[in-house]
Amino acid sequence: MYLEIVTPEASIVSGEVESVTVPGVEGSFQMLNNHAPIVSLLQEGKVTFKGNPVIAEGFENKFQKDASGKWTLEINGGTVECKDNKVIVLAD
Repeated sequence: MYLEIVTPEASIVSGEVESVTVPGVEGSFQMLNNHAPIVSLLQEGKVTFKGNPVIAEGFENKFQKDASGKWTLEINGGTVECKDNKVIVLAD
């Protein structure tokens, strides 16, 4: 599936990933390939994803990567939309 993470500064991530986990206001949830369409508010927490998307130049320091290849980004809130194997996170 395709992931795009957009902040007020720029589009900081774009590319193919295997999974995305976001901090929904009712609890964290994960999206995989062929996930049902969804729009949700996000609360403060961590967005995690597995894959090798492009991280925009100058924003690499906002991400952490663990030994299993999972990337993590701290956010203050936002929204997420998943539709047709495309996930767009609008993060604060």
